[in-house]
Amino acid sequence: MNKLILCPSLMCADYRSLSEEISNLGRSGADILHIDVMDGSFVPNFACGPEVIKCVRSLTKMPMDVHLMINDPSKHIAMFAELGVDIIYIHPEADAQTPRTLAKIKDLSLSPGLAINPGTSIEAVKELLPLCSYVMAMTVNPGFAGQKFLEFTTNKVKELGKLSSVYGFTLCVDGAISREKITELFKAGVSGFVLGTSALFNKNRPYADIIREIRAENQAFAS
Repeated sequence: MNKLILCPSLMCADYRSLSEEISNLGRSGADILHIDVMDGSFVPNFACGPEVIKCVRSLTKMPMDVHLMINDPSKHIAMFAELGVDIIYIHPEADAQTPRTLAKIKDLSLSPGLAINPGTSIEAVKELLPLCSYVMAMTVNPGFAGQKFLEFTTNKVKELGKLSSVYGFTLCVDGAISREKITELFKAGVSGFVLGTSALFNKNRPYADIIREIRAENQAFAS
């Protein structure tokens, strides 16, 4: 049985009232704030530079992860560590020395995470799995919110669920995660779910109510 870890994606928050959004998310019962960082090169979009992360950290004591959708992430690990994040995800597709970068994250007393694109196979990253505290399977192509879940990723996610107990990492998924997908994949060994517009935001309801309902729906499968 898994622990259900719910991670609201700040890319989907209302930045016109960020302080209020962070406060509401902090009281919602969610576990980790998920922050996407994009460089316009590795993915065709820009998002959340250091000043945004610094601002968010000043507003909350919640654990934060950063998903670095950037080329050569090793050059910037120390900076993100100084900003007060807890988990750093990197893409093996964007880093020529992924094992060294994962080790650098761990040396800074943070949790190293590996984000795996939909088109990247398990075999391509299997040697890296023992080096990770977290593995995040992308179920959409990274870069934009509001996409459709890529059904062909489901088998890979379920296989990673089996490997999570072998290698000791926490498995998360990110991309068009609906409440139905949470229940399906939680039973298959996924622990963490990045929540965007499909499950949490733009619902015109208190975040706390939605988080409470998601936990209740999956209580039978949680440890």
